[in-house]
Amino acid sequence: MADVYLRSDVAAHFTGDPVARAWAMDGEMVRNVAGRQTLRVELDGGAFYLKRHRGVGMAEVLKNWLVGKRPVVGALNEFEACQHLQACGLTAPRVAAFAQDDAWAPGRSSFILTDALEGYEDLKVRTLRWLEVPPTPEEKRRLVMRVADFARRFHQAGLVHRDFYLCHLLEHADAARDLGVLDLHRALIFDEIPESWRRKDLAALLYSALDLPLGWRAWLRFVRVYTGRPLREVFREDGAFWRSVYRRARALYRKGERKSLTRGNFQP
Repeated sequence: MADVYLRSDVAAHFTGDPVARAWAMDGEMVRNVAGRQTLRVELDGGAFYLKRHRGVGMAEVLKNWLVGKRPVVGALNEFEACQHLQACGLTAPRVAAFAQDDAWAPGRSSFILTDALEGYEDLKVRTLRWLEVPPTPEEKRRLVMRVADFARRFHQAGLVHRDFYLCHLLEHADAARDLGVLDLHRALIFDEIPESWRRKDLAALLYSALDLPLGWRAWLRFVRVYTGRPLREVFREDGAFWRSVYRRARALYRKGERKSLTRGNFQP
């Protein structure tokens, strides 16, 4: 994988040292956490999101490995995931530029610049409105089926998101357009996804929906669409897997309750 990718329409903004130029850019700060910043920037009248990574340091890398997490040390994960999804025909931010310096991985600086996905709204924002104005049964059914179908195709493409929450799934104002996905900096690509990783993604997705007025019928519809198989067959052959997804989602919800991240609507 090349250390620099510059699309022709933005290349003039990254002459010389692309990483240094990226860190010198100004824009609207969207997110600023340890080692990573996300800005919305305007270049030649176009809207982009710039995600900049600083080296996380060896201590952070070791801490992640010791607790069983694969550390994210730069923008390469997101670059590869976005390119892979585009090749598979799934909607994700289109990469306009990417570069990383040649420092050792824990100290490496990098960035990725992507086109803004205009006209989209994340599904957390959208579905939280359901708590004020309940959706029709048809609206709930349509969205559950769309999310299940997208999740199936996303995993069939060999990706796990690792933060597969409703807030990272997008729907366009034109409902005929496919769903999209963003925030892929922790994504991993596999030839065949290990069951444990698929379980984590599906449990995160279910957890993020547990406060919504959906119920068991919606969950069963999700499973049927995601698997493409009759429910009787799914639960006879893979029941243990889907029970483990539910248990993990429930554990995530209880953890979220302790941190005041949930609304307390879910009653197991």
